[in-house]
Parts: sequence; structure tokens; C-alpha cells
Amino acid sequence: MVLHFSKCRSVLITGASRGLGLQMVKQLVETTERPEKIIATARNPSAAQELLELSKSHAGIHVVPLDVVSEASIDAASQEVASIVGADGLNCLINNAAINISSDLKTVTRDTMMKTFESNTVAPLFVTKVFLPLLQTAAAKGTGMGVHRAAIINISSILGSVQLNWGEGATFKSYAYRTSKSALNMVTRCLATDLESEGILCMALHPGWVRTDMGGAIAPLSPEESISSVLSVISALTEKHHGEFLDYSGNKLPW
Repeated sequence: MVLHFSKCRSVLITGASRGLGLQMVKQLVETTERPEKIIATARNPSAAQELLELSKSHAGIHVVPLDVVSEASIDAASQEVASIVGADGLNCLINNAAINISSDLKTVTRDTMMKTFESNTVAPLFVTKVFLPLLQTAAAKGTGMGVHRAAIINISSILGSVQLNWGEGATFKSYAYRTSKSALNMVTRCLATDLESEGILCMALHPGWVRTDMGGAIAPLSPEESISSVLSVISALTEKHHGEFLDYSGNKLPW
């Protein structure tokens, strides 16, 4: 696996206390061409023992408290991150934090829908809005598009594809999760349209069906397999990927 993050000075990953977010931190610190500053956020850092151990054993990992559904928490985190990245700004924001509450037609509730939308759709938008000045600072210093300049990566899901939610693709039943990821895809396209002129790359990425607390034990991919591919895709993003919906192998997915 070849990762080209040496020109990406800083990466911020939300939801890094476990699952795919934690795996991203683990694999980024092990690559020779790693970002200088890896900012890993967690709602409750004191409970994220594995992440804290990583930050103690590797230079350049900054663990920052962030509850993505709290406006005050986002504001406080942005100030802390601003002091970490300084005049360089933030090169790459990975909106990874998400929830999945089981919700088929029989069990879905209004509360489940609203909580899931708040975490999976609204939160990535407002985290991006608050961190945008730091991304703009980084974008102003570079040319082209990619993580070497400024990029917003929204971790989405193939389950958010309207086109694929039919036949065999409709086996997984979750009104809340599927619709929240579909809406996140639209947020991504809106951001891509608005930020293109500033050279900030925006795209949605499906990490695969992975054996995590959220993905379950029967998922075909290990976190290591998924994230090695995900990071490879992210590190190779260019202008042609702006506004796209890709999977962990870099293949285009239908909206």
C-alpha cells in the first residue's frame, strides 16, 4: 500500500475513539509518508484508551474532545485545532463519526430518524462549516485539488444509494441509516458546488461493509483491509474526484 500523505500536513478525523476512525489513526501513523499532524477527535477522550495509548507512543497525534452534535463542542474543538495547525490551516477533514440504530418499517420511530439525521447528516455539515476557515487557509496556499491542499471527505455508505436500494441491494433494512447517508451524499454535492472555486475538494466515500461494532461480525472486510484501501483512495484524490461518490476501491457508486 502506497500512501501519499507527505504533502498533507494535517488530517482531522471525527469519531476516532473506535471502529474505522481509530483504524485510520493506527494506519496513518505507521505509513512513512504520514501527515505531520493527525488530529483525532472523540466525544469522551478519557474513555478512548486505545487512542490515548497511540497518542503517547507516536509523535504528532493530537486527541481533541468533540461531540459532533453539540455546537459548543464543535466551536471549542475548532479553537483547539486552530492552535494545533497554526498558519498552515487544515488540509484534510474526514467526517467519519456516525450512528446506526436498527430501524426497519416495524421498529422505526420518529426519535430514531431525528437522532440519526442529527449525527449522520446535520453534524458533518456543521462540523465542516465551523472548520471551513481552517480549510480555506490551507487551500489559499496551494494549487490543484487533493489532500495536499484542502479536502473534505464524508464517510458515507453504499446503503445511501437510492439506485441500489432495490432487489438484492434492499436486503439491509434501516430507514434511519439509509436515508441519513443518502442525505449526507446530497450535503457532499452541495459543498462540492459551493467550494469548488476555492479549490477545496469534497467527496463521499463508502468504506465497505466492515467488521466493527456497527458493521457486525459477519461483515466481509476487516477494519485493516477497509482502511488501507480507504486511505489509498483518499491520498490519491485529484480534481477529477471532486463531487464524486466512490467506494473503498476507488470505484464510482451510483447516487
